[in-house]
Amino acid sequence: MSKSARQHSAGPPSDEPQIPEPTLAERARTLMHLGRIGSLSTLSQKQPGWPFGSVMPYGLDGQGRPLFLISTMAMHTKNLLADARASLLIMQPDISGDPLGASRVTIMGTVARVPKTDLEEVRSIYLARFDNASYWADFGDFGFYRMEIVDVYYVGGFGVMGWVSADDYVQAAVDPLADETPGIIRNMNAAPETLLLLARTQVNVEVEEARMTAVDRLGFHLRLQAGGRVQGARLAFPRAVANAQDAGVVFDDMIRQARAGTQA
Repeated sequence: MSKSARQHSAGPPSDEPQIPEPTLAERARTLMHLGRIGSLSTLSQKQPGWPFGSVMPYGLDGQGRPLFLISTMAMHTKNLLADARASLLIMQPDISGDPLGASRVTIMGTVARVPKTDLEEVRSIYLARFDNASYWADFGDFGFYRMEIVDVYYVGGFGVMGWVSADDYVQAAVDPLADETPGIIRNMNAAPETLLLLARTQVNVEVEEARMTAVDRLGFHLRLQAGGRVQGARLAFPRAVANAQDAGVVFDDMIRQARAGTQA
C-alpha cells in the first residue's frame, strides 16, 4: 500500500496471517464504477460556509473522474460557479442489513464546466449511462461538468477505512468481477450449506449460518452467525480470478477440497 493510502482498522492487532484483499484504491474505483447516483455536497451561497446536499446522477471518464449534467438554474450549480469545491458520496448498491456495514466512498474535488475539446467524449460517456438525459442535454441552461479529484476517502464497512490519494485512485483498476458481483452473491447465498461448509473448514469458529456479502478477484467476505454472535470473515481464493467464469471454477475447487477434508 502506498503512503498516500492511509488505512486503519478497528480492534487490536492480530497474529493471524492477513488475507489478501484489493487495495483501498481498487475498492474505491470499483464502487464508483458500480454506482450511478450519489450525494453531491457543495458550499452554500445562501448560507456561507454551510454544506448543501443534492441527489446527483454521475458518469465516469477513463480516469474515474465524476461527470455531471446539471442546469445553471439548480442551486448546486450556482454554488459550484461561486466555489468549485465539492464532495460526492457514493454508497454500495443493494444494501441489505445495516447500512453502516456497507461500503461507501467520498470523492473530494473541484467541479468545472467541461471544455469544448472534451465535450463530445464526455457527452457520449454520460448519455451511454443515462440515455433519457438526451431529452434535456441540449437545453440552453444545461451543461456537462467534471470533477477534478483532490482526495478520496473509502470505508469498506466496520473497521476498514482510509484515505486514498488522487493519483492512486486514478491508476487503480476496477475489479474484474464488479459487474458480476450481484449474480455471484445471489447464486452462492442460494446454497447456504455450501457456504457453511467453506466457513467451517476455513474459519476457526463453530458456524451456524453463513451468507456472502462481497466478492472480488482475490476472495470473498462472509457474514457468520455463531451462538447468537454475528461476525465477518474473509476467505481467500487460492489464486486471483480474471472473470466470473474463472471464479466459478475456483469456487468449485474450494468446495471439492472442503468436502474431501471433512471426509478424510
